[in-house]
Amino acid sequence: MVTFRYKILSILMLALFVVPATFAQITSEDVGTDKLAQTSFKFLQISTDARAAAMADAMTATDMQSSVAMFYNPAGMANLPGQFSAGFGMTQWIADINYNAISAAYNTGRFGVFGISLMFADYGDDFIGTIQAPNERGFLEYSELGVSDPSPSALAVGLGYAMAVTNRFSVGANAKYVSQDLSAAVVASDGTTEDNEESTIAFDFGVLYKTGFRSLNLAMSVRNFSQELQYVDENFELPLTFNVGVSMNMLDLAGNINQNTHAFHLSVEANRPRDFDEQLKVGGEYTLMNILSLRAGYTFPTDEQGINLGGGLKYATSGIGFGINYAFTDFGVFDAVHRLGVNLSF
Repeated sequence: MVTFRYKILSILMLALFVVPATFAQITSEDVGTDKLAQTSFKFLQISTDARAAAMADAMTATDMQSSVAMFYNPAGMANLPGQFSAGFGMTQWIADINYNAISAAYNTGRFGVFGISLMFADYGDDFIGTIQAPNERGFLEYSELGVSDPSPSALAVGLGYAMAVTNRFSVGANAKYVSQDLSAAVVASDGTTEDNEESTIAFDFGVLYKTGFRSLNLAMSVRNFSQELQYVDENFELPLTFNVGVSMNMLDLAGNINQNTHAFHLSVEANRPRDFDEQLKVGGEYTLMNILSLRAGYTFPTDEQGINLGGGLKYATSGIGFGINYAFTDFGVFDAVHRLGVNLSF
């Protein structure tokens, strides 16, 4: 019996890595595209949840059972255990940029789960606008022309819905208003400006399938599907991304381990973005007594992003659940990225 379990474990471990890796082998050369500088609204690709970030964002196949799932795979909030879930995340990004996200979901029961989400960027206010000019410095500052310095901003406001069609198959979708304002740009030395704000409606879709073999899940998601936009004379698209992944609590295969004491969630995901090479993401989460979690994840290939590490605590009493999570991401020549998240459910 033990030998059989180890054989099954070996097969599943192989599937966890081979299936997404096979998907990731389809490269831009195969479809005849050069995936460079094709998208804007890049803030939509930033992970704002500390738990997800610590696991390299390999969350598509994870049954998150939380409102935060709207930022990864909306189908992941279909099995919300309680009636209400809320999450708040803060990301201290490189170059002193901060991202914040808020989400909330309400479980109606037979009519599914409805959610709302908000994500916004804080780019700071240390910008000095300049324009080329025939003087000793070679430029004029906006303030010399009576024009305010740039103050860029970006936000996304979404409405989500998810439903467990059966006890194994869930679907979900988001419709979100996304806007990015790069501030008015001075285009002439007389102070003439040109608007640089664009907005549109984008959509996310996802499915989650519980295979029935222990906790093995399969899932797919499409994020940031929208029409083409234009800044001045330059066309661009949102960062459309297709994800496919598998996940499982690997200790389900060990019959002599108390699942309420120990759990090890392994998730592997292939990511096919519109504007850069395909990636493979691997994330692991060990949880002790449903209270303490330790996490690690890695994405490859990347330019500067390195290993992801993190942990969290959660506690439930009288039907109210509370959790706090932290994640650290090494970013090579840049400063490390730190994330903090808080979750509430009842």
